[in-house]
Amino acid sequence: MLVAAGCGSKNTQTTDAGKPSGESSSAADGTETKKLKDVKVVLDWTPNTNHTGLYVAKDQGYYEEEGLNVEIVQPGSGGADAMVASGKVPFGVSVQENVTQARTQGVPLVSIAAVIQHNTSGFAAPVDRNIKKPKDFEGKTYGGWGSPVEQAVIDSIMDIDKADVSKVKIVNMGEADYFTAVKRDIDFAWIFYGWTGIEAELRKQPLDMLYVKDFSDKLDYYTPVLVTNEKQIKDDPELVKAFMSATSKGYQYAIDHPEDAANILIKAVPELDKDLVMASQKWLSPKYKDDAARWGEQKEQVWQGYSDWMYEHKLLDKQLDVSSAYTNGFLP
Repeated sequence: MLVAAGCGSKNTQTTDAGKPSGESSSAADGTETKKLKDVKVVLDWTPNTNHTGLYVAKDQGYYEEEGLNVEIVQPGSGGADAMVASGKVPFGVSVQENVTQARTQGVPLVSIAAVIQHNTSGFAAPVDRNIKKPKDFEGKTYGGWGSPVEQAVIDSIMDIDKADVSKVKIVNMGEADYFTAVKRDIDFAWIFYGWTGIEAELRKQPLDMLYVKDFSDKLDYYTPVLVTNEKQIKDDPELVKAFMSATSKGYQYAIDHPEDAANILIKAVPELDKDLVMASQKWLSPKYKDDAARWGEQKEQVWQGYSDWMYEHKLLDKQLDVSSAYTNGFLP
């Protein structure tokens, strides 16, 4: 696995204070050192502003205050969900869709926080394609990643607009990014506005955006979410509580201080585009908590609504036991 940020071997890497990365002095006179518990959290993708709270919690010492030495890593070939479900890594970033499918297949993933309160994803197209509503998908080419959910969502919102999904050409974009693909062979794609949409603004490439949540309350699901597994909750609930206490502080800091939080992410992952991170963070920070009582809060109706939608569209073999799929119990 590639290490996106965090500490390396305790025997070789030292912190700025010169202490081994897995230890922290408990007193200024060096009387004793407090051993920190090494913990990994795996991202769903390359680092971006969806993950800022994790980097802030590490940078600001919130994890250390909870006795944790947290390493943020990128997913291996099997993906973040498999790593967390198997117990290889205790925490990860996922989406409600994946957790729902996993739970109905007996995979013990559990969502422990909603990173963003409302779905900020949707279908984006350069304005010259004149895609203003789902019916305008007809005769156009959609670039995706081959998930059955994509066609189901397109079908669902086109049906609302009394449009014919069979008139949409669906192709796999492969490794191409949105900006390359729309110049090459596609007309629209599914994006997170908070990253790709903001990048389009910075590039001065205006786009039309159709947010999926605007077409059905059931599509206003949580994406992304933080996950753990059932065994972790059963065997060491205090670790889950400590991790979530620090992580919540990290996201609250990002809500209150978007620019400072963006600079923390840029410092941790210097290869990111600084202007994009700053603009994205300013757009996204108010949306982390939005209208919820606290950051991370998850609602039963959101889990029930989206799982019902997936079942209705034959994306699930059986209905989800919503009560076991998520918990707010570890939020401070």
